[in-house]
Amino acid sequence: MSTIQITGDIHGVLDIQRILDIDYLTTNDYIVVVGDFGFPWNNSEKEKDLFQQLVAKPFTTLFIDGNHENFTLLNKYEEKTWNGGKVHFLSDNIIHLMRGQVFTINNKKFFTFGGASSTDKYRRMNGIDWWEEELPSYKEMDEGISNLEKYNYSVDYVLTHTCRTETLEMLCRLYGFRPKPDCLNKYLESIYKNLNFSHWYFGHYHKDLPHVMRNETVLFREIKNIE
Repeated sequence: MSTIQITGDIHGVLDIQRILDIDYLTTNDYIVVVGDFGFPWNNSEKEKDLFQQLVAKPFTTLFIDGNHENFTLLNKYEEKTWNGGKVHFLSDNIIHLMRGQVFTINNKKFFTFGGASSTDKYRRMNGIDWWEEELPSYKEMDEGISNLEKYNYSVDYVLTHTCRTETLEMLCRLYGFRPKPDCLNKYLESIYKNLNFSHWYFGHYHKDLPHVMRNETVLFREIKNIE
């Protein structure tokens, strides 16, 4: 059985070294990034070099999108099917897990839903360093519900970038965050009420806190095994 490890936001060239330093995973293993992967971003020479270093690693990198992604470039990749869900192959071993999908990995079911709101979008430029696609379309949300219905709302793991409303409220109390729930937080909350799952992993908030809620973990720099 292969190993599946998981970590939080990478932000492209800023922190990809965290993954490049992994020297213990093999060709059968996976590392999952729960959003803000940050590749592709601007196709700089540094970005291209670091990306090729990641391609050269023996393991497979899986990621969901966050809010800091270049969706113009990301969505140029051909949509394909992998392990039961829709993906973009950035390379043979770097795979974008698209929104509202259910994947089977190691005989476990993973529901994926990327995206989040940028609290700093007021100082960013649309199509340059901010994209409105950071939040899901109605089509993506409907597809997520449809796919969950196929599995009777029962999966092993949930992978998102942001979190559901009640969990956001807990984070606000713990850390003094002030974001108000958006359409995606509310969507995830509505799914939660019907969902059977073992553990939910998310990023976005730049904190490492296991079990912020009973079976929900927020990740940033920590790399850990899927529970």
